[in-house]
Amino acid sequence: METAAAVPRHVAIIMDGNGRWAEQRGLPRMEGHRAGVRNVNPIIRSLYDHGVEYATLYTFSTENWSRPDEEVNGLLELLRDTLKKETRTMMRENVSIRHVGSEEGLDASLVRAMRRTVRVTRNNTGLQLGLAFNYGGRKEILRAVKKLLEEKTDPATLDEAMFDNYLYTAGFPNADLVIRTSGEYRTSNFLIWQAAYAEYYFTPDFDAAEVDRALQAYGKRKRRFGGLGPREEEC
Repeated sequence: METAAAVPRHVAIIMDGNGRWAEQRGLPRMEGHRAGVRNVNPIIRSLYDHGVEYATLYTFSTENWSRPDEEVNGLLELLRDTLKKETRTMMRENVSIRHVGSEEGLDASLVRAMRRTVRVTRNNTGLQLGLAFNYGGRKEILRAVKKLLEEKTDPATLDEAMFDNYLYTAGFPNADLVIRTSGEYRTSNFLIWQAAYAEYYFTPDFDAAEVDRALQAYGKRKRRFGGLGPREEEC
C-alpha cells in the first residue's frame, strides 16, 4: 500500500510578477495586479481542498513603497476594494483573515477595512489566511526584539517558541512550503524566521492547477531538518 503524500500545514506564497505579466501583454501594470487578485479565490479554495490549514500571501512588501506613486496608490486601493468586496466570500468559505504586517503608513480607510475583515472572520474555522501586506521580514524581527526589550524579558527564559509569539504570525505554524511565482529565485525578505526550514517551489506562473503541482512536488520531498533520513540512519 502506498503511503499518502504529506500535505503541508502552512503554505506561503510570494505573489510576484503580476506587473511584468501585464507589461508583456501590452497592458498597464495594474491590470496584472487585478488579474492576480482574481486568482486568489481559486487558489485559496484549492489549498483548503488539499487539506492545507494555513496560508500566507505576500501581497505588498515594505520595499514596495519605492515603486511609482501611481502604482503604490493603485495597490492600496485594490486591497481596500478587495477587502470590502470579498469579506462576504470569506465568510461563506469559512476563511479566517489575519493581517501579517504593519499598519504604519497605511491610510485610515484601508486600516479600517483590514481591521473589519479580521474582526468579522476571526471565528471562522476553515483556512487560516494571512495577508502579508506592508510586510518585511527583517522589520518584523526587529519589532519582536524591541518588544522583548521593552518588556525587559529575561534572556534565560527566551526560546524559539516564545519568540514566535512576538511575530505577526503568532499562532501560525512555521511555513512548510514557500511558493514563488514569476520565475524569480529570491526569498525577498519574506518570513525569514518562519520559513527557515521550508521547502521552496518556483514557478513562472501561478493558478489553482499549479497548486496541485506544487503540493505534489512537496509530497515527494524528504524533510530532514538538519538530520538524516531513515535509510541514511541505517547506514
